[in-house]
Amino acid sequence: MYPSSVPWNVLSANVGVGLLTEGWNLAEAGAFDPGDVRTFTVEVTFASFFTSPPVVHLGLTGFDIDQRDSGRITLKATAINELGFQAVISTWASTRIYAVVFSWVAIGG
Repeated sequence: MYPSSVPWNVLSANVGVGLLTEGWNLAEAGAFDPGDVRTFTVEVTFASFFTSPPVVHLGLTGFDIDQRDSGRITLKATAINELGFQAVISTWASTRIYAVVFSWVAIGG
């Protein structure tokens, strides 16, 4: 249990990326090979810093995926530190993703 004097910092936001985002590479179909994973990384910087790496939770809130093939998408937070984190969006095989919207919340001291 934490003493009541420990201040908690909670930050959150929504992020949208897609075809108009520089470097977007998920709209082109790869080979129909499950091992053909394509990723796009979004750098997220916190509006204020934490004193130690916070817990970060991501939620996929929207996407635009081509209907010709199966929808395959993963979203994970990596490289979490006091100043921000990286959100890594991945797809594989022939899936084409045109846009992704996600929300995040970071909780820590």
